[in-house]
Amino acid sequence: MAVKIQPLSDRVLVEPQEAETKTASGIIIPDSAKEKPQKGTVVAVGKGKKDHEMTVKKGDTVLYGKYSGTDLKYEGKDYLIMREDDILAII
Repeated sequence: MAVKIQPLSDRVLVEPQEAETKTASGIIIPDSAKEKPQKGTVVAVGKGKKDHEMTVKKGDTVLYGKYSGTDLKYEGKDYLIMREDDILAII
């Protein structure tokens, strides 16, 4: 399903991946101890700035800083909207 949000300028709309619910050894992590995910999928990309072309594109899996972006809830789903500069890497 396509999202009807179009980021402006150099902003990117990211759908964060779900937080881990279990450790590698099988221990279940309670909700209070879960960390905010730092990995997600790009859902929409702005057009960029006059002197800067956008590097990321729709569908890319990206890593971003722990405190990057603004939380956004749209049609029952959680998203982050952030500047492209807040993205650390494309996976």
